[in-house]
Amino acid sequence: MLKSLGVEPPKFHDVGSLLVEHRGKYGENVSQHVERIASISKNWRWERELSFYGEIDFIPTEEYTLEDARQAREDAGFVVTLAKKMLE
Repeated sequence: MLKSLGVEPPKFHDVGSLLVEHRGKYGENVSQHVERIASISKNWRWERELSFYGEIDFIPTEEYTLEDARQAREDAGFVVTLAKKMLE
């Protein structure tokens, strides 16, 4: 989404603040959802790091539930749908 605006994404996983910063460049059908997208980005950045690397007291295969997976899938679907709308 950022690249389509000519914004080079940084080399970190949570780009939500950049999406908010450039909200005015998106169409209305996307810009009205930017806060939710930013929240999803922030939440899943942390979860991604935990799921990939774990912590001494956090074992991903023991911590995540089917509901966590469903929520991740729903959030990803929401963002992908908006990204497709933006690119149309």
